[in-house]
Amino acid sequence: MADEKTPAESHDNPLGTTYHRGPVIMRGPMIPDSTTTGNLLAPEESTDWLHMDPWRVLRIQAEFVDGFGALAELGPAVTCFGSARTPRTDPMYRAARHVGRKLAEAGVAVITGGGPGIMEAVNCGAAKAGGKSVGLGIELPHEQGSNKWVNLGMTFRYFFVRKTMFVKYSSGAIIFPGGFGTLDEAFELLTLVQTHKVTRVPVVLFGSEYWHGLMEWLEGTVLEAGAISPLDPELVVVTDDEDEAVRVALSAIDCPGA
Repeated sequence: MADEKTPAESHDNPLGTTYHRGPVIMRGPMIPDSTTTGNLLAPEESTDWLHMDPWRVLRIQAEFVDGFGALAELGPAVTCFGSARTPRTDPMYRAARHVGRKLAEAGVAVITGGGPGIMEAVNCGAAKAGGKSVGLGIELPHEQGSNKWVNLGMTFRYFFVRKTMFVKYSSGAIIFPGGFGTLDEAFELLTLVQTHKVTRVPVVLFGSEYWHGLMEWLEGTVLEAGAISPLDPELVVVTDDEDEAVRVALSAIDCPGA
């Protein structure tokens, strides 16, 4: 049993009864008035503990466990980032759908944020080609849920857990035009590669006109200020060609469908 009292071993024991709480022993004034089981079963007058950091740690741990369990056997994968606001009539939507299809035909899973726009397009292309179409969503105030083309999905509470899954289970990334979320994910990945926290991952920026200003700023203002080293051209490839984007993203993978 977890909690139990045992008689003193002899009349010479100055502290009397020994109390066992799991591997811990207590004697004399250290013996508690309640047992672990009793505390577990006692009704709670307050639910403040649900919002305290120790309980949050358990929720974070559970998200990691669930994510690892869901994706550990996924196989080779490429992550695709991009705006949730891209309409289905936009040429970028068509390009993203083509990329999803080509990745699936190569026998590689696609991983997106699971939402609408670019994410939906990639998932659609992969799912229609019979591939693994993964969507890793996030709990937001105006959450729209996973798009209908996701065939393996999970919704996270915490951005940092979700981003860990993006990086851990993909061997390449294609980044379509997007806003703060897309930029955050792109720079997170580039930072991890730059600081050697992950193995080298090919990164594609799709849409040269969209990314031109950012690349000009990085290779001009930021580089000239000495804030970064020259960008490795093999690390970041800017292209408008869907097939080139797929080829670069797959360059670190031994593709089963190739």
